[in-house]
Amino acid sequence: MSGGGIELVVIGADGGPERGHAGSARAAQGAAELARTLPGRTFDAGTRGCQVSHLPADADANTMLTALRRASQRPARWLVVCLLGQLVADPRGRRIALVTAGSTPDNAYRRGLAWDWVTSAMVHGDQEETLLLVDAVADKDTWAALEREDGAGELLTHSRVPLWGRVGRYVGGRRGREAVLPGGEGSFSWALGRVLEHGVQGAAAAVGPQELQAAVEAQLTWGEMAGGAATARLLVPGEGGRLLMRNRAAVRGALAGLSLSEELLAVLWRESAPTDPPSA
Repeated sequence: MSGGGIELVVIGADGGPERGHAGSARAAQGAAELARTLPGRTFDAGTRGCQVSHLPADADANTMLTALRRASQRPARWLVVCLLGQLVADPRGRRIALVTAGSTPDNAYRRGLAWDWVTSAMVHGDQEETLLLVDAVADKDTWAALEREDGAGELLTHSRVPLWGRVGRYVGGRRGREAVLPGGEGSFSWALGRVLEHGVQGAAAAVGPQELQAAVEAQLTWGEMAGGAATARLLVPGEGGRLLMRNRAAVRGALAGLSLSEELLAVLWRESAPTDPPSA
């Protein structure tokens, strides 16, 4: 039976020195920021109610999967998984994996953290609800596989694992130096961090992905303009269960710098939501 709180698993995989995997160069930076930011922003759990599993950037796929499975087996209200890095498709273009350290072009998919391993662990976990945050890029061939609805593209929708994030097309070489990289400026994790830090004016004290999406997209648009407007696919969860996060714009002044108790947050929620609040 699920308990309260949140299991947060943060994976930012650095593909290493291989030039073709340079799209993951800043994934560790973004993962560290999410591991620092998200626990203090979750509305119904807060820092004390959030258990964080932050994996080293050079961990192998087995280590990542083991940590994810262990987190999924611990009772909690939510299982939130963050995947940052570069995606690679299998030779048939029907499956994708997160590139892990030490991979070469020939073995990247076999060595990587398979996407369906992640979603399977989340579906079979001991939590009531799940959310998969994605900040990733894909090279030309992998992007083509993701564009095919009868191929790997179908993995970017899941009936039981809501996805929230951005997958961008990565072009290596000289042009890649100006690309929006996962974890870097203009990326989804960067944009989400900025929105959570500043809040959303006019929104309730507790907000979910759909209330935050417009503000996140505004940040992403700025990043794409600065980085050359790279092709990207945005992922937005539907109307189902929502992870509620604290809106700092609703608690201005002295309160904005305080570590708020659950009791005070509940008061702020009631004052800002005249109708029945959504389920967390």
